[in-house]
Amino acid sequence: MKVLKFGGTSVGSPERMKSVCQLIHDGEQKIVVLSAMSGTTNQLVEIADYIQKNNPEAANNIINKLRNTYLHHVEELYATEDAAEKTRTLLNDIFRHLHNLTTEEFTPALEKEILAQGELMSTNMVTNYLVEQGVKVKLIGALHYMKTDANGEPDQPHIKKNLTAILERHPDYELYITQGFICLNHLGQTDNLQRGGSDYTACLIGAAVYADEIQIWTDIDGMHNNDPRFVENTSPVRQLNFEEAAELAYFGAKILHPTCIQPARYAGVPVRLLNTMDPSAPGTIIDNRMQQGTIKAVAAKDGITAIKIVSSRMLLATGFLRKVFEIFERNQTPIDMVTTSEVGITVTIDNSSRLVSIMEELRKYGTVETDPDMCIICVVGDLRWGNVGYESLVSQALSNVPVRMISYGGSNHNISFLVRQADKKKALQALSEHLFNKK
Repeated sequence: MKVLKFGGTSVGSPERMKSVCQLIHDGEQKIVVLSAMSGTTNQLVEIADYIQKNNPEAANNIINKLRNTYLHHVEELYATEDAAEKTRTLLNDIFRHLHNLTTEEFTPALEKEILAQGELMSTNMVTNYLVEQGVKVKLIGALHYMKTDANGEPDQPHIKKNLTAILERHPDYELYITQGFICLNHLGQTDNLQRGGSDYTACLIGAAVYADEIQIWTDIDGMHNNDPRFVENTSPVRQLNFEEAAELAYFGAKILHPTCIQPARYAGVPVRLLNTMDPSAPGTIIDNRMQQGTIKAVAAKDGITAIKIVSSRMLLATGFLRKVFEIFERNQTPIDMVTTSEVGITVTIDNSSRLVSIMEELRKYGTVETDPDMCIICVVGDLRWGNVGYESLVSQALSNVPVRMISYGGSNHNISFLVRQADKKKALQALSEHLFNKK
């Protein structure tokens, strides 16, 4: 069995919904995870925001506009009045529920209840269309099996037990449709998976059922070897190791959140990235294989601040680094890169909201300097230290770009450079020319 996930743009209109249904209806049994129609979640966020601001009138106006949009979609999607009326009835129930929520006091739980309605609408619309087309399809509510624990992390034993039980009760369907993103928390309240959203749902499902493959369908032809917004002639990477994919995702490749593929990795289930707009394209497969001696791709992460602490107390001292790292922990600020010398340490952060507090505490231990508006350039591939010459090959590409920091050796798959954000485009283009486009 395969697990397929389609994002909001893939089901963003009745026409695209029909295309997705054609794509998934091929006689093979599969679980299909759907996001809300593109733009819907943003409008639901706006509704919640107006409720928080005690403006129910504005919230109700948006609900009415959204309702009219969806009812128009119904007219375009279905060929029979029975299917259209069934869907209209369900949608009207959901919008009535949203209207009722505008009279309640705003809470984070209320907001998440509102946000969940987008996925509920899209999955019901697609299911009803497939039924109209004569497909044997079963709608599985994500709230019946997808759950997080007290720490907000997926309760994987619960997911596996309950999802398996549902599939065993309904074994003879070709397609199982379910919602991405939404879940129940440990209190039984409607919640969401946050990191990775629907991608996370698909990977959790794929791991739970030991799927043959998890397919993430977007409007992009796989993961590219560089950022096509800044570099011409980029090309999709056909295969990535799970660790390589996680590095790229963390350092700027926006296709996958680095957390969401972990369940698939641990279960040994490959993840394939495919393009809804070009279904025949091979895309990118992510699995546990490692292609030796290859550099796969380059990614960049903006909004970086470098912080340098210089102190004579660091020389031959024990516990100095611990004290420095504890300051960042207390300020709930993760560190990206770290470099050290005998008398100094430089770290980078991507969230400067607590920078003033961090600097005040760091000044107890030494002289502190910052470099804002920096960018991390990450080169990913087989970069084990035994592969002689690879680090110099990458460094040579940046010979004309000022480099503030280099991080190498913390991973077998990544070498990172800190450059000025103003030099980002130049750095990405130089790396692409040097690593991928040489003839």
